[in-house]
Amino acid sequence: MKQISSRFSIAVHILSLVAVTPDPCTGDYLAGSVNTNPVIIRRITGMLKKAGLIDVRPGVGGATLRVSPDDITLLMVFKAVQAASEGELFHFHDNPNPDCPIGGNIEALLRAEMRAAQEAFEARLASVTLRKLLEGFKPHLGAELRVP
Repeated sequence: MKQISSRFSIAVHILSLVAVTPDPCTGDYLAGSVNTNPVIIRRITGMLKKAGLIDVRPGVGGATLRVSPDDITLLMVFKAVQAASEGELFHFHDNPNPDCPIGGNIEALLRAEMRAAQEAFEARLASVTLRKLLEGFKPHLGAELRVP
C-alpha cells in the first residue's frame, strides 16, 4: 500500500515545535526533535515558507510562525508539503484491459468513490487547526515551552 509522504507528519512536527518554542527554532534544533537529517528539515521548512506559513532566517536565525496557530489547518500543511502526488490521494492502476467488462469500466465506477473518500479526508484535515493539535501537547510541555 502506498502511503502518504512522511513530509506531512514532519511538517506538522516542525510547525508545532516552532509554535511552542519562545525563540526562533534553528534547523539543528528542529532536526534533533524530528530525529532526521537537517537537509530534510531545510527542504520541508522551505516548502512551509513558500506556502507562507513560516518565516525562515538563514544561518542561525531560525524559523518563526508567520500565521497564527488558529489559522493554520492540517489541510494547509498537507497541501504545502505536497504529501500526495498531483493532488490525488489515490492512484489508479495503469492500463486495465478495456476489452474486459470489469477492466473497461472499473475506473469510471471507482473514481467517484475515490473522490468522495478524498473529500472526506480533506474536510477532516480542514477542520483541525494547529491550535487544536497543540492543546494535546499541554500535559507534555515543561515550563520552558508554551502553547500560544
